Amino acid sequence: MIIAIDGYEANVRERVGIGRYAYEILKHIYEQVESRKSPARNATQSVAGGKVESEHQNTTFRIYLPSAPLPDMPTQTDWWQYRVLQPKKFWTLFRLPLALVTDLPKADVAFSPTHYIPRFVRVPRVMSIMDVSYLHYTELFRPHDLYQLTQWTAYSAARARLILTISECSKNAIIKAYGVTPQKVVVTYPGLTNYKSQITMTKQTITSKYHISTNYILSVGTLQPRKNYVRLIEAFAEFLKANKQRFGAIDLVIVGKKGWLYEEILAAPEKCAISDRVKFLDFVPDKDLTCLYEHALCFVLPSLYEGFGLPVLEAMARSVPVVVSRISSLPEIAGKAAVYVDPGDTKSITRGLLSAVRDRNLMQGKWRVKKGLEQVSKFTWEAAAKKTLEVLEEVAQERNSKFQ
Repeated sequence: MIIAIDGYEANVRERVGIGRYAYEILKHIYEQVESRKSPARNATQSVAGGKVESEHQNTTFRIYLPSAPLPDMPTQTDWWQYRVLQPKKFWTLFRLPLALVTDLPKADVAFSPTHYIPRFVRVPRVMSIMDVSYLHYTELFRPHDLYQLTQWTAYSAARARLILTISECSKNAIIKAYGVTPQKVVVTYPGLTNYKSQITMTKQTITSKYHISTNYILSVGTLQPRKNYVRLIEAFAEFLKANKQRFGAIDLVIVGKKGWLYEEILAAPEKCAISDRVKFLDFVPDKDLTCLYEHALCFVLPSLYEGFGLPVLEAMARSVPVVVSRISSLPEIAGKAAVYVDPGDTKSITRGLLSAVRDRNLMQGKWRVKKGLEQVSKFTWEAAAKKTLEVLEEVAQERNSKFQ
């Protein structure tokens, strides 16, 4: 059995969003297969006088990349093979499909952990769709990006054998948007990355490194309109105005790379006369981000739409109070742990911030933190990778049975 995987998004240095998802799925598929192929478990077993090979013994993975694999990508083996393709341009339209057609023996299934499947190939294809926010908030996307998301995703969803997604909320939205059957969409919840790792910096060290106040509210996400940062900054300005004497100096720290239509976000602090209290940190390495979570007064994600909301899990894993929107997948992810707000109402967000900061050391706040830790245990990359691998193998076996 040959499983081909589009590794384009996984093989980037600063992984966020779909890049993080693609990398973790590849990494954990590799680890699970490697453990099953290890010498201790690789020995053939005697069953009723015959020989039975261990699971995945004859499975080969081809990972297609536009550049050499980064050092933290899984190590190449005889069963995990990288194929670097050039040119990078027109990857989904031309370069990857050409390789899938010409590489022999041909793959039994092709997996794209993105919204787009390789075109013009007959091999069964499995894809991932994170969410369909682009269909609900068209004004929040640049025209070129919106066209590609709407047209290419529709094409891919219609032709994919199966679609993986990251929440029940997204599954229902995909079914409605593309008219596919419920059986065609499989939920594989994402997990957390190194959330059990040890904290390496004190609060004073991390705040000094990033030039932020020792007391801060944290938000994590790409700078784009869907994250609702402008309204969050307005709400934070009201929070400071009403509680300056109560809590002292507090910063709003926003971690995330520039996405699109971010100019209004960057201008919002000055417009609200709180430029000195809002800190944009761009991309932050995982070990530093873990420390920022650990020492935050609370975490806030008042998004207009989220397919999953991984930063919410990351915050809850560090016993941080969370404030999130009462929409899309966020209630599904946060459960009873969150302070919920209306993302369209600035006053609601302000009240949510006050509740989280005020209650963090009280019984109600501690109860929410406990519920957050319970929620975190439900989501793992190991489970996501296992389910993904099962789906890929089922599709490949289905194809092979037709030719037997």
